[in-house]
Amino acid sequence: MSHPNTINAASIEAGQAVYTPRTLRIYDLLVMGFSNPMLWKCPTPALIAHYTRHRGPRHLEVGAGTGFIPDKANVSGEHLALLDLNPQTLAYASQRLARFQPSTLQANLFEPIAYTGPAFDSINLGYVLHCLPGSMDEKSVVLDHLRPLLHPKGVLFGSTLLGAGVAHNWGARHLMATYNRKGIFCNTADSLESLRKNLQQRFREVHIQLHGCGALFSARN
Repeated sequence: MSHPNTINAASIEAGQAVYTPRTLRIYDLLVMGFSNPMLWKCPTPALIAHYTRHRGPRHLEVGAGTGFIPDKANVSGEHLALLDLNPQTLAYASQRLARFQPSTLQANLFEPIAYTGPAFDSINLGYVLHCLPGSMDEKSVVLDHLRPLLHPKGVLFGSTLLGAGVAHNWGARHLMATYNRKGIFCNTADSLESLRKNLQQRFREVHIQLHGCGALFSARN
């Protein structure tokens, strides 16, 4: 089953345009404080623990957001890099995480990423996939663009909200439907099976744990 949205410049823009300085200021309260425990049933402490467990010395955070998870996990390492298409989220997260002296990379995940530095020990796709346009098969091309940046012994991990095959309460169904109509989410057909299939096509060792409609995953070669 394919999502009706197609992958184009407008649909890619819609998934990240909502993150303005105004929405970034209230994001943590709305998403981490309310939506996660009350709607998605994916507790924020589980996301922090997942990050802490997999974060490597050289780490790339894809989808900078507000920098909430790296901030709260407070795991120091050799280097922290932030990647996002939206310059406003890069600026916001960089300021919040200034104590880690992060580097930034503005890039479109649907295109090969222009990066020539040392490979990363870990790459986190936290709450990114459900914001990307297209079906899970289509949007998983971003994994192909991130894999060259990962050390052969590194781990790609993350979390995503599933729209199919998992239980949603009334509030989750309605909010997810609204976000999909607006193009903020594109996950009505995203299922555990489609996520697992696309990870296993690219990595030898895949682990996925469900928390409500949230899937926490890790993948290694």
